[in-house]
Amino acid sequence: MITDTMSKIYAVNHPLVRPWHTRFAKRGLDILASALGLLLLWPLFILIAVRIKRDSPGPVFFRGPRVGQGGRVFQILKFRTMNECAESYAGPKITAEGDGRITPLGKWLRDTKLNELPQLWNVLVGEMSLVGPRPEDPDFAAKWPEDARREILAVRPGITSPASISYHDEEKQLSPDNLMGDYLEKIAPDKMRLDRLYVRHYNLMTDLDAIFWTLIVLVPRVSVQPKSEGQLFGGPFTRLVRPFMNWTVIDFVIALLGASAVGLAWRLFQPLHIGWDRAFFVAVGIALLFGLVNSLLGLKRVEWSRAVPEDALGIIASVILVVLFSMLFEMYIPSLDIPQGYLMAAGVVIGGGFMLARYRLRLVTGLASRWVRLRGTGFGVGERVLVVGAGAGGELVTWLLRRPDFSRLFSIHAYVDDDPSKQGMRYDGVPVLGTAADIPTLVEREDIGLVVYAINKVSKADRERILSVCRQANTRLVILSDVLHSIETHFIPRNGNGSHD
Repeated sequence: MITDTMSKIYAVNHPLVRPWHTRFAKRGLDILASALGLLLLWPLFILIAVRIKRDSPGPVFFRGPRVGQGGRVFQILKFRTMNECAESYAGPKITAEGDGRITPLGKWLRDTKLNELPQLWNVLVGEMSLVGPRPEDPDFAAKWPEDARREILAVRPGITSPASISYHDEEKQLSPDNLMGDYLEKIAPDKMRLDRLYVRHYNLMTDLDAIFWTLIVLVPRVSVQPKSEGQLFGGPFTRLVRPFMNWTVIDFVIALLGASAVGLAWRLFQPLHIGWDRAFFVAVGIALLFGLVNSLLGLKRVEWSRAVPEDALGIIASVILVVLFSMLFEMYIPSLDIPQGYLMAAGVVIGGGFMLARYRLRLVTGLASRWVRLRGTGFGVGERVLVVGAGAGGELVTWLLRRPDFSRLFSIHAYVDDDPSKQGMRYDGVPVLGTAADIPTLVEREDIGLVVYAINKVSKADRERILSVCRQANTRLVILSDVLHSIETHFIPRNGNGSHD
């Protein structure tokens, strides 16, 4: 049992505590959603309670001890799904499909996950969160490794989590003949890994993703579900909303200021007979059009601090498309009386603003170095490389393999990274296609010839786990510290005297 002494280990000053604004947003979402849910769902609660009482004798709710944040034990609240008898309490604490202790109505409640709804009360009073590692029985939690226990119990447990979504059909995966063995050896370690990934990277967007997948996967019981771990941790909110938020505001301001500045300059040399009010709406319209086109072209998914010069082609395409659309719009509505020269000038100025905001001085040096490199190496396509880790180590590997000696032999195809905020983004012109768990699938699907492990700061356990997944892939593996030696030994052709050509 988790003791009060053990609870003191998990103090408020735990190193995994997230920034105050992240915790504030998470708790605010918990209070708002749980209060609203209890307010709106009380008729359903009453209906389920009546059906439970008619289905079998016993209480409506089940209360059981669970380990919460900081090691504190609380009573989790669920609709009762088992027969109220001694056998139900004396049997295993986990269930497999066909468990005789479960009532007919209880099976339906479990399948639809409606039995979990009373936990909205646990969320409202602060014992749980909407999203977080599922709370575990104290006897199971006591068997966790110390480092995992400290990490997982650093946050409030949740009604749903990436692990519970991934194992939404857990009961079907357990064999009644080896119930505890299957759970402890196969399922529990992977759920623990997913829970630790969540604790390290959670934010408001990842929580919204988890709620989205829960509604799609668990409640309606439909076949749509995350097809990879990258989609699980980087769902629609992380992949679409988060990267769009900053650039949507920045692009709108740049486009609005650019269109307005060109309009003012235009008036200095020749008349612009559209009026101040119409000029303002034209500028806003151009800004909104740029925002839409930039989104469609994927410009808001690029990590521009690590963009490559080729990404500038997207900005050029955006300017051309917006100018063409604006000209067509003006042709069909001649009453606007907007000079086409103004539209072209506004497009060029706004495009220049986008370039400066994203590249700044890197644009000139990047284009120059790329031109020199292309002139010297040609346009050959080398063996596809998957880089594990999109951080500083991945940036180093990408830079190295794009050097003239190696660029003819290798093509950096994709990154994988366990950070949910990186899913769907592009770094150094390379997309992040998933997490480390997706490596075997990506190697086969994307025809990867080489996997380069490029993570520097990682625990020994996580390093071994990721390298183990890498070794499962049917391809060659190079570790960052050995990359130079391996490439020179195995891939660079040598001349007759043993030196490089």
